[in-house]
This record gives sequence, structure tokens and C-alpha cells, in this order.
Amino acid sequence: MASTIIMVVVLLVLASSGALASDPSPLQDFCVADKASPVLVNGLVCKNPMNVTAEDFFFCGLNEPGNTDNKQGSNVTAVNVMQIPGLNTLGISLARIDFAPYGLNPPHTHPRATEILTVIEGTLHVGFVTSNPQNRLIFKVLNAGDVFVFPQGLIHFQFNPDVHADAVAIAGLSSQNPGLITIANAVFGSDPKIDGGVLAKAFQVDKGVIDYLQKQFWMDNSN
Repeated sequence: MASTIIMVVVLLVLASSGALASDPSPLQDFCVADKASPVLVNGLVCKNPMNVTAEDFFFCGLNEPGNTDNKQGSNVTAVNVMQIPGLNTLGISLARIDFAPYGLNPPHTHPRATEILTVIEGTLHVGFVTSNPQNRLIFKVLNAGDVFVFPQGLIHFQFNPDVHADAVAIAGLSSQNPGLITIANAVFGSDPKIDGGVLAKAFQVDKGVIDYLQKQFWMDNSN
């Protein structure tokens, strides 16, 4: 009997600690970000609700194509808390991704968000890689109207295989500030640079290859 009671108490404590570890529910109608505040918190400080206007919840221009004239042939128009202060504490954001013919949104991760992608125009080859040790590629060809999910934190990419037509997609993300780590930029374009010998051993290539890659200009335009 005593062991049963102890087990119940332990389960209740674990359930309680798990609940406390999750993000709290909003305690007010909204918390519009005050980006001018010098106070640093996990998120952004709330603006006085009496000073909030409709503009704090508004963004214009997602219908406009992004400039894909770059090495990757893609462009991301982000709509997160930095563009819409009213997204603060709401745990959601989105982006428009434009692809030139043969354009690539290179392998990257969002450390704080799951992404759900909807193809609006064209065709995309998309995929993500599972964690170690399997590192399995989950791959799919998407056409207009198709939807695909990239789980939080996993490396993923989108590629337009058409050499003649553009492609457009809209991505929803489960964070007001999803974060972005573009793999090539982080590995070969860090500041200061990762020691070439370390990378040569990691990738099992000659250090000259690493030196060449570190000299390239890595344009961070991914989503």
C-alpha cells in the first residue's frame, strides 16, 4: 500500500514538473512587442496596451515576389515578431519563399519551430534528415496545393527543379521567432572561422578543399 502511494506521489510530481517546464499560456489578450525597450527577457517586453493600434498586428506586401537574384536563386520574406509586433508571445509566424528556376533554399534548421509548407506555384523537391544514427532522408515532390511538414530542429531544404519556371511557397512556423541556422554558412562561414584542420577531419577531405569552401561568400537567405 505504501509503495503504491509513493508511486502515485512520484507520478504527480513528474506530471507537475512537466507542466511547469512548458511555455505558459498568455495571461492577457495580447503582448505587443515594445522593440524600443532596453529590458531583456525571453521574448520581448509588452507595449502599454493603451498604445496598441491595428498597425501592430498588420503586415503588407506578402503578395510581392522576393528578389531571387543571388547565388542560391531563392528569397525568403519573413513575417515574424520583428515585422508584426503583435505576434509577441503567440507562438506563430510565417514566410513567403520565392524560387527562381533551379533555385534552392539550402539545408538549414529552425531550432525553435516546426515548419508547415504549402506550395502556391510551381514544383518543389523537399526533404528533411532524421537525427543520428539513422540520418534518414524523408523526401517528397510537391506541386501547387501540396503541404509538407518539417519537424522542429531537423535539417531540411526546398529546391525548384524546373529550369524554366519560378516557384512560390508559404511557410507557417510554430514560433514568433523560429531562429535559423543555415548549415553551409554556420560550418564554413562562421566568425571567427572553425579551424580548417577540424573541418578537414570532420568531412574526411583534404584541408585545401576546406580552405576553398571557407573563402566562398555564403549568402544567408534561407528559411
